[in-house]
This record gives sequence, C-alpha cells and structure tokens, in this order.
Amino acid sequence: MARILAIDYGGKRTGIAVTDPLQIIATGLTTIESKALIPFLKNYVTGEEVSLIIIGMPKNLDDSDTHGTPLVKAAIQKIKKSFPGMEIIEVDERYTSKMAKAAMIEMGMKKKQRQNKKLVDEIAATIMLQEFMQNR
Repeated sequence: MARILAIDYGGKRTGIAVTDPLQIIATGLTTIESKALIPFLKNYVTGEEVSLIIIGMPKNLDDSDTHGTPLVKAAIQKIKKSFPGMEIIEVDERYTSKMAKAAMIEMGMKKKQRQNKKLVDEIAATIMLQEFMQNR
C-alpha cells in the first residue's frame, strides 16, 4: 500500500503528516514554508509512494469561507497541476489547531514548546490525518 499525506496549509507555514505504508498510523512529518510546498512534495513522492493527499479546508462554524480558504484553494490547484494523477480530498480542519495545543498540554510540553507554531501545524496535520483514517 502507499502512504496518505495530510497538509495543514497556511499563509506562512504548512504542517505535513503521513501514514505508514499500511495506513495504520498517522505521524507528523515536518512543517515547511508554504511557498516551498510543491518542491517539497515533488521530492517526497519521488522517494515514497503516496496514493492520496488530504488537505484541510478552513471554514467558519456556519460553513462560510475564512480568510484562509482562498489560499488553500489556490494551493490545491497548484498540487493538481503538479500531480495530475494524484487523488486530493478536502477535509474539515476546524478545531485542529486547538486540538493540537490541547494534545501538547496533555503530552506535558512546556509553555515555550507549545508556542512553537511549526510544531502546532505539524500536530494539527497529524490530527487531521488520524481523524480521516478513523472516519474512512
């Protein structure tokens, strides 16, 4: 089987998580600058088989678009252009950052560690991926 890759796309940073090849466990991979997403993905998929990309779609509680929604839609178009055969699924990313911060507290991370936005983005992508796998 191939891996599933999850993207928590933001204006500055993008958190990335992946499954193991058997698609059992979601693991945080890294956080990169958003402008480096396509080169990162091209490099990653040359070394690892990826069957699916999920990307978090930011929405308000009433399902209206947020200020980040157009950025994510533009990123999706770039991914589709660069990887025309890749399946891409949009998933709800509401609360993932809050859940990531809560998870960091539960893990006993110090306040300074919890302020690391790169780590928050990576954990948010991991939570998104884990929820996706559980709901499949």
